[in-house]
Amino acid sequence: GRGRPVLMLHGNPTWGYLWRKVVSRLDPERFRMIVPDLIGLGYSDKPRAASEHTLENHIAWMGALIDRLGLEDGVLVVQDWGGPIGLGAAQLRPERVTGLVVLNTAISPPRPGFKASWFHRFARWPVISDLAFRAGQFPQAFLNIAQGDKQSIDFEAMEAYVRPLLDPRDNVAPLALARMVPDTATHPSIPALERCLAYVQGFRGPASIVWGTRDPILGRVLGWVEKNMPDARVWKTRAGHFLQEEVPDEIADGIHHAAAR
Repeated sequence: GRGRPVLMLHGNPTWGYLWRKVVSRLDPERFRMIVPDLIGLGYSDKPRAASEHTLENHIAWMGALIDRLGLEDGVLVVQDWGGPIGLGAAQLRPERVTGLVVLNTAISPPRPGFKASWFHRFARWPVISDLAFRAGQFPQAFLNIAQGDKQSIDFEAMEAYVRPLLDPRDNVAPLALARMVPDTATHPSIPALERCLAYVQGFRGPASIVWGTRDPILGRVLGWVEKNMPDARVWKTRAGHFLQEEVPDEIADGIHHAAAR
């Protein structure tokens, strides 16, 4: 399409399929919708060494895609790990992104005293976390746990999330990305997360925040995001973590706001 580029970035453990309801609500004449799968997830390349999954690598991979597509005047829409990855790539090429939509994601390192979610604590249990993630279709078969409306991901959708990671050799990213979340003050993700925060604080284009307050992982982070994006328009919803499945209309509204001149 020749429209305004809208780059939509998902997170762990989903793929571009997560955006299908949002895409269906946007005018393809007006927007050129770009919905890549993060490396290691969906139908993208799947490195078999967990050590390749660093935040710096993911930012470099996404930046290379943005450059290759020659994106100009783009609207960046991010959720979950798509946030730090997309914000980190945009921070290095600020002229390419002129509108920003932030869904449930981290925009900074964890603040002092922040308690990691049960999900991220579990991801660091020796042996059992490897078994659950690598052999037990965890968490992709259990996304409903994180939803506001537990019926929002039906069997067909759940199957679509499970299918790309059925081969245990290819199922490296979900656990590796869970462990990319900082658990110490010296975690290797922290410098990139600090750059993300600086980028968000300095962003001067139109911005939207669309948040699912019933997200057990990030629902409580909304106040912190609002504080650091004081000029953004906010849609506060009763959705959970994978809010694209629950509130696609509000997300489309957020994209229209961020795409305004």
